[in-house]
Amino acid sequence: MRIDVVTIFPDYLAALDLSLVGKARRAGLLDLRVHDLRAWTADRHRTVDDTPFGGGAGMVMRPDVWGRALDDLTRAGEDGGPAAHIIVPTPSGEVFTQRHAETLATEEHLVVACGRYEGIDARVVEHHRAAGYRVSELSIGDYVLNGGEVAALVMIEAVGRLLPGVVGNPESLVEESHGAAGLLEYPVYTKPPAWAGLEVPEVLLSGHHARIERWRRDQALARTAARRPDMVAALEVAALDRHDLDVLAGLGWVVDGDRLRRAEEGTPGAVAE
Repeated sequence: MRIDVVTIFPDYLAALDLSLVGKARRAGLLDLRVHDLRAWTADRHRTVDDTPFGGGAGMVMRPDVWGRALDDLTRAGEDGGPAAHIIVPTPSGEVFTQRHAETLATEEHLVVACGRYEGIDARVVEHHRAAGYRVSELSIGDYVLNGGEVAALVMIEAVGRLLPGVVGNPESLVEESHGAAGLLEYPVYTKPPAWAGLEVPEVLLSGHHARIERWRRDQALARTAARRPDMVAALEVAALDRHDLDVLAGLGWVVDGDRLRRAEEGTPGAVAE
């Protein structure tokens, strides 16, 4: 995979040289390039922004500068290679999830446009969509950052770790939070078995793999119900076994058609049924 990142603060992306993403770059598994947007400016002051039409606070990043940058970096598609998928981190975008990471990990070329100030002139996205490019405006959460660089780091790490050969043990990708099972990951423990007056759950020391697997599944269900009830509500009943449903019933969730819902207070009969 090739990823091009455009920013006015290239040093902000230095963290991509660390950890597994950095190793993937050095091993040739990921072709990751960081570009300074100011390289596409046309004036001696290297101007990338201007005041907003209609007035208001802040500055807006110029469409002509971004247009030149994206035209240059997406030209690979015209040369017979795959057309780039343009990613624009923005708090007004669709919320980025593990499903987005999995989809983007199948791409061959991503271009990440890191905006600053009040954002990038809206015509940039409009123009490139009209030109036939796939453009995704994505947010990493319901809050505002100073720029798109932090979000770019998050998305690139989430995508990069899914590429073949990046994570040493691929099985670790299967059971983690927000995976295909739609649950949060169960609690994990290591040595020593006793610490600060707390013991590792006995089942994990039993060597009984079936019991351990069931305990972990139950813990994942309980943790998800407590912390992310929206994820429990999204589970498909057909994908749950009888034990799963018993655990969820004990946590106050009942089957309603092909979905789960919280039992109403004072209706223990619904849970029992």
